[in-house]
Amino acid sequence: MKDVLKTVIGVTAGVAAGTVGTVVLAPVVLGLVGFTAGGIAAGSIAAGMMSSAAIANGGAVAAGSLVAVLQSVGAAGFTAATTAGAATTGGVIGAVLGRRNSRD
Repeated sequence: MKDVLKTVIGVTAGVAAGTVGTVVLAPVVLGLVGFTAGGIAAGSIAAGMMSSAAIANGGAVAAGSLVAVLQSVGAAGFTAATTAGAATTGGVIGAVLGRRNSRD
């Protein structure tokens, strides 16, 4: 019974941390790598990604590409659907890690 309780607590903590952490930290991380509300920051990781994407696409960044989507999120924030997807993904990863760590 003690092992089951330890697993439940580990999974619950993992889900909570993964869900909240993903939704809260994703916009912060995007800003840190250069996807900002004012556009892509010069000299940033985002600028390098944009340059590579433009070169690969003949001079323009394709609509719907990873760079375009990340810039949209950096400029306007997550939509409700994106927030739900990010929270779900973070929660699942947190649950897996919480379960794994609770067995140690």
